[in-house]
Amino acid sequence: MVLQSIILIGGLLLLVKGADWLVDGASVLAKKHKVSDLAIGLTIVAFGTSAPELVVNSVASVAGYPDIVFGNVIGSNNFNLFIILGIAGLITPLAVKSSSVWKEIPFSLLAAVVLLFLANNYLSKEIPGLSRIDGCILILLFTGFLYYVFTQLKADPSLDELQIKSYSNPKIWGLILIGLAGLVVGGKVVVDIAVSMAQSLGVSEKIIGLTIVAAGTSLPELATSVVASMKRKNDIAIGNIIGSNIFNIFLILGVSSLIKPLNFQPAFNQDIYILIGGTIFLFLAMLIGKKKTLDRWEAALLLISYVTYTVFLVTLEL
Repeated sequence: MVLQSIILIGGLLLLVKGADWLVDGASVLAKKHKVSDLAIGLTIVAFGTSAPELVVNSVASVAGYPDIVFGNVIGSNNFNLFIILGIAGLITPLAVKSSSVWKEIPFSLLAAVVLLFLANNYLSKEIPGLSRIDGCILILLFTGFLYYVFTQLKADPSLDELQIKSYSNPKIWGLILIGLAGLVVGGKVVVDIAVSMAQSLGVSEKIIGLTIVAAGTSLPELATSVVASMKRKNDIAIGNIIGSNIFNIFLILGVSSLIKPLNFQPAFNQDIYILIGGTIFLFLAMLIGKKKTLDRWEAALLLISYVTYTVFLVTLEL
């Protein structure tokens, strides 16, 4: 147990340092090429921090563990939305751009609603699950999201007024790649140790997916968004979360269902409803109080809601 604890701490430290390097490299890259922080957060950072989910889900899909696949994605998205944005918003109120309020957040809501309909097969009345055709639909929607992001890669006039570090191209990409590697390796170490501990306690596959695996694979998003928030890189902090949630549903579940069709337990619907409700709350939070800002009290409400729900979820399993 002592050795496992040491390895766990090492994995967490690797995650934090990897996030630090990734945010630095991505921020400098954004300014150097006149690309907004938001676009970088929605693409490079979001994809990099979603890599652990992609690896875990691909392995789980091949091994035939659909509950781990769905639990990981749905649980990770809820963890991202409630815990990570909650913590980042407590560190500093998160002011976002109009495009996030009216485009990216609604896009993430669309992703959750599409998942609800496809997984339950409401239209076809077949056995709940994601077929390879559903996987193709998800990948197609992901392609549409990428197209939208790349149409937004325009110069932001405010960037010229910012003081930025001067790195050479090799150093910039070195920071990004080493940061991503640290996130992936650190995330895998943490998940492996956590799952091993949970299994020894006889916790169900669904709960492992929704809690330990989901939280573990979301640690890169947590580390990245917290570091970005501390550095006042709000667009990276919130863009990373929104982008990761869209990536998780459209890309990761799309790839997982293409590898092998996935059976879906309707019990996961309540977790999807929580995700939809949380996303709607985030959208409304942009319109009330200080406009286009996640205030500290709203962030605290996200945290409290998730902790309460998780305690309730675990209690049901006991």
